[in-house]
Formats: sequence, C-alpha cells, structure tokens
Amino acid sequence: MRVLITDKINESAKDIISSVAEVDILPTMEEDELVKIIGAYDALLVRSQTKVTAKIIEASVNMKIIGRAGVGVDNIDLDAATKKGIIVVNSPDGNTNAAAEHTLALMMSLSRNIPSADFSVKQGLWERSKFTGVEVFNKTLGIIGFGKIGQHVARAALAMGMNLVVNDPYATKEYVEKFGGKYIEHLDDFWAIPDFITVHTPKTKETASLISTNSINRMKKGVRIINCARGGIVDEAALVSAIESGQVAGAAIDVYEDEKNIQNSPLLKLGNKVVLTPHLGASTSEAQINVALDVASQVKEVLSGGDAASAVNIPALKPQILEPVKDYMPLSEAIAKIASQTLTGNLRKIDIEVKGNLAGLDVSPLSVAVLKGVLSSNMLGVNYVNAPFIAKQRGINVTVKKSEQTTDYTGSISVKLEGDKSCVEVAGALIAPHVERIVKLDNYITSIEPDKFMLLIPHKNKPNMIGQAASVLGADNVNISKMQVAQKHDSNDDISLMIINTDDVVESDTLDKISKIEGVIEPKFIKL
Repeated sequence: MRVLITDKINESAKDIISSVAEVDILPTMEEDELVKIIGAYDALLVRSQTKVTAKIIEASVNMKIIGRAGVGVDNIDLDAATKKGIIVVNSPDGNTNAAAEHTLALMMSLSRNIPSADFSVKQGLWERSKFTGVEVFNKTLGIIGFGKIGQHVARAALAMGMNLVVNDPYATKEYVEKFGGKYIEHLDDFWAIPDFITVHTPKTKETASLISTNSINRMKKGVRIINCARGGIVDEAALVSAIESGQVAGAAIDVYEDEKNIQNSPLLKLGNKVVLTPHLGASTSEAQINVALDVASQVKEVLSGGDAASAVNIPALKPQILEPVKDYMPLSEAIAKIASQTLTGNLRKIDIEVKGNLAGLDVSPLSVAVLKGVLSSNMLGVNYVNAPFIAKQRGINVTVKKSEQTTDYTGSISVKLEGDKSCVEVAGALIAPHVERIVKLDNYITSIEPDKFMLLIPHKNKPNMIGQAASVLGADNVNISKMQVAQKHDSNDDISLMIINTDDVVESDTLDKISKIEGVIEPKFIKL
C-alpha cells in the first residue's frame, strides 16, 4: 500500500504510517498535478492548502481514506468521497487547546484593545483614554457549536464570570445545563442574547454565511463577534457594514473568505475596531504534532483493517455517539445480512426496532450498520461511509422505532425487511458482553450464535429430518459446528426451522440435495 502526504505535516505522521505502508511526502499540488498520480495511492494526508476536489477523488481508484491534519474539512469534497466510499477523517482533538486559547486571546484582545494599544505605545505614544475597553465579567458569551473547542472556551469563560448560552443541534439541553450554560435550541431565539458571539462549527451548506446581514440585524446592538472556525461562516461584507453602522461594536477574526487575497479584504479598513490574525488557531508547536499523530494513527488503523475514530462523513459513528452502542454494531450488521439473504424480491423498506436499554440511546450507528449489512449482501464496495447514501439513492425507506418494553435481554435489536414479494424479520441480542445471539428468525424463537456460514432449513416436524440433512452435509465434506431446531412462537404449525452453523461453504449442489429431502422447504445458505 502507498500513502501520499502533502502540505507541511509533521514528520511524525510518516513514522507512524511507514510500518504498514510506503509513504511519499510531496509539496502542495494543484488539481491537475494530483490527478495524474493519485491513482497509485491508498491514502492521502493533507492540511488546508491542498484542495481535494471531486476530480481528484474520481481519479483515486485505490483510495480508502483521506486524512485532514486539523479540524476543518471544507477543502475536501465530502459528497464525492462519500459516494465513492472513501472515509474522510480529521483531528478534532489535536488542536483543541490551541484553537480555544486563540479564541480567548482574540476575545480579550478585542475587549481591551490590546493590539492597537501595543502599536500605539511602540510608536512612543501614551493614549490611555483612547483605548478604554469593556470587561467580560458578567457579560454573556454565545457559543455556536459545542464540540470540544467550544466546550474548552466555555470552561474558561465561566471561570471568568461570564454567562453562557449555547446553540448546537448535536448537544442536548441537559448536557449544556449540567455544563453551566443555557441551551438555545433555535438560532432565531439565540441572536439577541449574547454580548459576545464565537463560532466553532465546520463550514457546510448550513453554516456558510451563518453570520449575515439577516442574523446580525437580530443581534444585540454593540455585540462583538469572534471567528476562529472557518472562513465564510461570517459574511465579511455584512460584518463590515454592521461595524461601520455601530450595530456590531467590533470583531476578532482569524479565518477569512479569501485568505490568498487578504489584502483585498474590506476588514482591513476598520482599524482598531477589528483584531485580525493570519489563521493562527492551530499554530502552536504542540498542536502541529498532535494533529499529525492523530490523523496518521487513524490512517494506519484503517489501512490495517480497523475503524477510524473521527470519520467526518459518517456522523453516526462519531466516538461520543458510537461508544454507548458499539457492542451492538457487529450484531446489527449480522442480523441485517441474514435478513437480506433470506428476502425474496426487491427490497422496499427497512424497519428497525430497538428494545430495552437501547431505547434510551442514540442508535443511529446501529442504523448505519444495518444498512451496510443489508446492502453489502448484494453489492460490492458498500461500507459505513456510503451505505446511507446508496440506500437514499435507491429510494429505500428506513424507519427506527424505540420500545422500552421489558424483554428477556438487556437490549435487543430487530430488522424487518419488506420486499415486493416477501417480508422477513430477524432479531438479535447480547446475552453477555460480546456474546451475540440470534433470538428470532421470522416467527421462530432461537438462540444461536451468528457465524460466518449458516444454513437455514425449514422442514416438517417429523423423525429423521436432522439426520438426513446432516448426512448430505457429511457426504459433501461440510462440517457442522453448531445446530439448533427452532419452533414457531405461539403456533401449532408443524413446520420447524433447522439452523446449522458450518465450518465450510455450502455449495449450490449441496443445497439442492438438501432441498430434495422430503419435508424440507426452501433451505437457504447464509454467508456473513
């Protein structure tokens, strides 16, 4: 395998990855240059300088993972990567301290006019009255985006006696209140409250020009705005107009709409009403090492067959969401594969139901695992990244139901597939940590371990059915590792279900022989 590192990334990244792949370090390249060579690589590591476009991704025939040594990924075409099943990871923690500290430094510099006062003194002047500032004590700080950087800023702000209001669709009222702030669910209700506003979100379609003429006009007169997140979240022309009119008292900006042409920015004409720094949020020696180590470790893990810790194009698999349900991920994928391989006809709908302790959790990771299991049974190249996209593209409707109904298990998950010709349901549970069991196959109550090879044999409940099936398998050199016969729940039906785990693939001719046994009804071989 080969990995390409561009931009200036700490050498420690190469040291980590070189144990599993050949690593090339090249300078930042334009699109056409990168397109010519990218097909030879399995992974790509960049900072913000390299623009990983759809054209580059299309040429990435072997690409498995793209790593961004930093937080923002707006220089990577996430839609194109997702469609192609390429994992995109960042380093959400590596520069947390650096970015949060810079945010606080900008806020204090803005409130106390520190850069202008410093320049004045260095000119030999003594203009104390000119640089009267404002205190942050007892002022309200509004934080948009309550990830780790936003939380770090919040801790410091609370320690300085500030009040805190938070808007973040991924946070909860309970969590923010426990932290010491007030949760504002809708931005329409947020804008008029803060004296200072700081943004800590990625730049997306939803956050581009989030701070615009429309939102600024709703803010408290004299508000101060800080942006250490991504350029383009703040509409610079709107901000300049608002500062000139007095609606906004000042701004501290570290990131810009067009950093290559900063000399043309209208912000430059505002003098001491703005504090401007050249994208220094992650520019500490510690942060440069941390982001390199973080992203390189994730690339190494993925290339070694593991999972990424911070995949930005798989929101459901973010660590804080995944952790409470991660033990159910393999089980969810397994029952989905079983259901998919027993369904006849074209899939139309997927119904997922969780019970017990799972009902109180965010089970979106399990939904992704189910989609991967269902689709990968019939398609190549399906992974956690592109499974939701493929399902949406194919018009497959997915519903999730939660039930706190008491069951025989602490938590269970069922997958029901509806097709144009049939409907199947498979349920699974953990009977102990990491001990998975299939507990229901349609109306059959079972307790069998999901395994690589499984044979499902519906049959009439009469003598010698198990012996005849076992004889066929034995004659064809297929070893049986486990076996169970399941009965239908609350039914007098004389049809039972033989569930056999095998050590070997059951070939089609063997399956044909079993199907010809009198009393056997449409046996199916499942491969997990």
